[in-house]
Amino acid sequence: MTQTNRKTIAERKNKLINKLLAYNIYKKGDKHLYELSLFELEQEYKKLVNESHPHGEVKSIHVKQS
Repeated sequence: MTQTNRKTIAERKNKLINKLLAYNIYKKGDKHLYELSLFELEQEYKKLVNESHPHGEVKSIHVKQS
């Protein structure tokens, strides 16, 4: 993995951590957010968006699911 890729991943993780912190989410289970992988952070954020969005159950106006 190149230095640029590591930096991009670290930046993405920090953005997701900050978004989760804004919703007072500090841990997932017994792990702090900074201990989670990028994939785990993305999953946690998608879960939060689905649960908190007024149209979450109908999947409208959402981040594209992979």
